[in-house]
Amino acid sequence: MTSTPNVLISPADPGANSLQPIICLEQISKIYGAGETEVRALDGVDLIINASEYCSIMGASGSGKSTMMNMIGCLDRPTTGRYYLDGVDVAQLSDPELAHVRNRKIGFVFQQFHLLSQISALENVMLPMVYANVPTLERRQRAIAALERVGLGDRIHNRPTQLSGGQQQRVAIARAIVNQPILLLADEPTGALDTKTTQEILDIFSA
Repeated sequence: MTSTPNVLISPADPGANSLQPIICLEQISKIYGAGETEVRALDGVDLIINASEYCSIMGASGSGKSTMMNMIGCLDRPTTGRYYLDGVDVAQLSDPELAHVRNRKIGFVFQQFHLLSQISALENVMLPMVYANVPTLERRQRAIAALERVGLGDRIHNRPTQLSGGQQQRVAIARAIVNQPILLLADEPTGALDTKTTQEILDIFSA
């Protein structure tokens, strides 16, 4: 039985090198434990995703989907193999360098929205730009534009508790795209939503 798909989207980015893939995995393996307790979550995976491509990773529970997403999202390192993100071998980067890559090049959308309930939708979307040192006025302008893009231009001052589940996921998507990443990762983004809202969210991803 398969679960809601994990989704990888490589938005068109004028700053990206169109002559090379956005994602290139070469014989990636991830091994946990050793000996009798060894688990191969990933075993010799090859994958290429080019700019503007939309890809879903599907499989049974425990098949390694989340491990793959963590690897591609630079949240974990491979045991063996190479991973090139926009031409850079990220396995060779230091932890601070990886954190910079995650903040500037990758947007994340999760099944649980991970919004701060004490602040508005607008302020939630502005947060990634604080860590990217974007000037205050530009933060606000870009956050409003991102919320308008997901159809929440009239809800920018609402707190998450004042929004439906689908609206909260839209805020999370706006937050993920506001730094104009070259890669958008969505880990079971519609798993907690009803069928109608699920289709609306998938339509946003494919737009």
